[in-house]
Amino acid sequence: MRAFRAILAKDLRTELRTLESVPAMALFAVTTFVLFRFGLDRKELEGSLAAGVLLATVLFASLLAINRVFVAEREQGGFDAIRLAPVDGTALFAAKVTVLVIYLTALELVAVPMFAFFFGGTEGMFVLVGVLLLANVGVATLGTIVSSIAVNSRARDLIAPLLLLPLLIPLMIAAAGAAEPLLAEGGPSYDDLGKWTAVLALYDLVFIALGYAVYDFLLED
Repeated sequence: MRAFRAILAKDLRTELRTLESVPAMALFAVTTFVLFRFGLDRKELEGSLAAGVLLATVLFASLLAINRVFVAEREQGGFDAIRLAPVDGTALFAAKVTVLVIYLTALELVAVPMFAFFFGGTEGMFVLVGVLLLANVGVATLGTIVSSIAVNSRARDLIAPLLLLPLLIPLMIAAAGAAEPLLAEGGPSYDDLGKWTAVLALYDLVFIALGYAVYDFLLED
């Protein structure tokens, strides 16, 4: 736990000092909403279209943070320090997942109100927050695994999205299935919410367990 807290605190301090990831993600999300607003020429979105615009924007914005989450470790020898230190390598995995979840939550504190501003549909947003949090855990977990594989490659900015996006398809299907009725025309519906949130939770648990099981081997490689 001490190693986990130290890595987490280091990453959060670095972000607060440099403001490299979260502001870029927020700016990307707002710009994307502006493009959708004028590209679709619609003042209101509902149902599957609203869910798709919101979730796709959050997903692609998250790539900005995922591509940079291990840059400090690569440039400053953090991977070697973790291997040499008498700590479990999964402390690094847990800290990076937590950092990405915090970044994504901060992004959505900006993105969700801006989505409501551009496209309406404020009803159901409270429940939508829970769906987004479950999606955040899945994106952060898988993003950490993929980023740790791609970080030492020269083409890491290309490899990470190519590996990550296909693996996130089940999560996006489940998140869209849960979000669609919450953003439906005429008010939110909760008919299939339990089924889709259960799928999201199962996806999160599977990749958390997978990351915990293989992360020490990823560090060695």
